[in-house]
Amino acid sequence: GPVAHGRHAPPAQRRRPLSGGAPRLHGPAAGPRHNGGMTAHSPARRHHPTPDKDQIALLEPFERLGTDRIALISTPGQADKACDALAAASAWGFDTESKPTFVQGEVSDGPHIVQLATLDHAWVFQLHDPGCLARVADLLALRGETKAGLGLGDDTKRIQHKLGVQPADVLELNTVFRQRGYRKDMGVKGAVAVLFNRRFIKSKKAATSNWANARLSEAQLVYAANDAWAALRVLNALELSEAQ
Repeated sequence: GPVAHGRHAPPAQRRRPLSGGAPRLHGPAAGPRHNGGMTAHSPARRHHPTPDKDQIALLEPFERLGTDRIALISTPGQADKACDALAAASAWGFDTESKPTFVQGEVSDGPHIVQLATLDHAWVFQLHDPGCLARVADLLALRGETKAGLGLGDDTKRIQHKLGVQPADVLELNTVFRQRGYRKDMGVKGAVAVLFNRRFIKSKKAATSNWANARLSEAQLVYAANDAWAALRVLNALELSEAQ
């Protein structure tokens, strides 16, 4: 469906659709083909271990988006500008953050922020303002834009509950890795290690920080933005490997 403001609707021309909601990855470890070739249950399918934290710790660090390429969005006007910029891309890195719960039985009222990224920039949307929240809901419900991330199950459930929309064209990248023979789900750290042979830096302090704060710290912005940006880098690398 179109975004609420017509000028934010993305151009009709998009990248070719990804079969089955995921890139088709061929080659020795590609997993099932969609053209009648090897099936998911073929005994010839190879399995690959997911790198562990000790292996990842030895790698050189992965590059990061700096604050000059990260925008904090908290008002409808800022969200309008972000919509215009995002419309130029055919795929976005996607993630959310919620204030952590520490008491047993406590239910999160997240997400408190939603992150979307292109290969050049990331936007961190705060959801306190109803107008900003509505624009994020429009973006997530938009069809024709691949929204790629890792471990998105909880994110999409919380979005449906809080924003009242079913995110469209979401690509769980672990589905693609399973097609490649990685049986264990991996987060962004594992995915970056597999594809780039680099160590993705994540701050534990930022991960468990209060994402519902009206004022987010620079460390929170960098953490949130890079999670979404790295997911898109992973998608881009998977598509490049498919093309080879």
